[in-house]
Order: sequence, then structure tokens, then C-alpha cells
Amino acid sequence: MAPGTVQLNILGWNKKLRKYVKDGQAQKAMQLFQQIQQEGMSPDTFTFVQAINACAGLGALEEGRHVHEQIIQSGCESDVFVGNSLVDMYAKCGSIEDAWKMFKKMPS
Repeated sequence: MAPGTVQLNILGWNKKLRKYVKDGQAQKAMQLFQQIQQEGMSPDTFTFVQAINACAGLGALEEGRHVHEQIIQSGCESDVFVGNSLVDMYAKCGSIEDAWKMFKKMPS
């Protein structure tokens, strides 16, 4: 690592990701989500929630579906926060059927 270079752990990445989403910079958030993976970091539930929220903000259904596939592969789909974000994203992207399917999968 070069002098002065700071290596972020997943918590640091999540903090930056959340700030982009909160500030309405969903495109930057999605770029950061891709960078996180390129850096070899494994997204956690918080990372996925922010990525899904960014997709919802962009109305990016196909990108949201791709993130959803990653969530399934990671085993995080049963997390209530991830599930809520997926329902919200599908609804905001106009896929009410997918939103309903996710809602029905959520633990009661």
C-alpha cells in the first residue's frame, strides 16, 4: 500500500455508500457499489440495502434485479432490512408483481 493510502473496510465503504444514497446521488452510489466489489470486498446486508435503495432512486429495475441475484447468492435475502428494501425498490421501479412476491417471502 502506498504511503498515505487508506484502505477502507466494509464499514467504511458502507458509510460512504449510505451518504451517497442519502444525498440523492444514486448513480455515484452504484459506481461505489461496483468499486467495492472490484476491490475484493464482500458486500454485507447494509451494503446490499444501500445498493437496492440506489436502484430504487434511479428507477433502475434491471440493475436492481442484478443486485437481487447477488443478494440471493450471498444468502442475505432473508434479512428483514434487505427484504424491505427489495419490496420498496420493485414497487418504485414499477414491478408490483415482484414487490408482492418479495413481500410474501418476508418473515412475519
